[in-house]
Amino acid sequence: MDRLSFLLNRFSLSAGVFYTGQICGIHHFERDTQRGHIHLVKRGPATLTGGREGTVAITEPTLLFLPRPDAHRLIADDRDGADVVCASIQFGGGGHNPISDSLPSLVRVPLAELGGAQAVLDLMYEEAFGTHCGRQAALDRLCELLLIRLLRHCLDRGLTQGGTLAAMADPRLAKAIVALHEQAARPWSLEDMADLAGMSRARFAVHFRETVGETPADYLAAWRVTLAQQLLRAGRPLKHIAHDVGYASPSALTRAFIRKTGEAPTHWLRRIDPAASHDGDPAG
Repeated sequence: MDRLSFLLNRFSLSAGVFYTGQICGIHHFERDTQRGHIHLVKRGPATLTGGREGTVAITEPTLLFLPRPDAHRLIADDRDGADVVCASIQFGGGGHNPISDSLPSLVRVPLAELGGAQAVLDLMYEEAFGTHCGRQAALDRLCELLLIRLLRHCLDRGLTQGGTLAAMADPRLAKAIVALHEQAARPWSLEDMADLAGMSRARFAVHFRETVGETPADYLAAWRVTLAQQLLRAGRPLKHIAHDVGYASPSALTRAFIRKTGEAPTHWLRRIDPAASHDGDPAG
């Protein structure tokens, strides 16, 4: 499986287009801790304000993706307006996941630079500004495809801020990171990882930390906890999850979980899903 497909299978991508058409004046968007926001500006000009980047002028057709949106505003001229498509983006895992956490707070790509996306954009515009039956479902699916194109662009252009996508964009680290993802339960050594990257242990350790922002061991532990969180939400017992993600016992997984999240697995599960029941494992 390729480097991006495995992540998208683990952290499923779901888009919900909530506005299509012309905007005039100031449009407010609240901070969202669970979803990213896409603003596709088909015709401008327009201005994005309120984000960490300050004021961003959009003078050509542009795709804006805010993986962790703060409150922001999209402003268009009162007379001429701007044609836009706005959507929310949900990754499996909620507001924090290895995909969105690896991206800067704003990804801005002129549509002319988004290779191979024109056919998708043409279909989106046809649906967005038309009245066909099944329009909403078609728009949502097309928006998901457009975001996959955007993620490819980010990988190819190195538009990352560390984390998983930065490792996947690095030709030497990509093989090691994909193997870690696919075989999380394997008893990995630093030498195993370095061999996959074709590097010495020392050079691999330094390069990994410089690129990803943490040591290989810390990254592996965080990935295992992320997988454990998904399995917990799916209702799998803690004692089985520990084996699935590479720990010898539920108590070993619990210690790792606490180090990464600050709370025990069952406490975490009750907080994010109050309806969840305790599985009876004292390690939780």
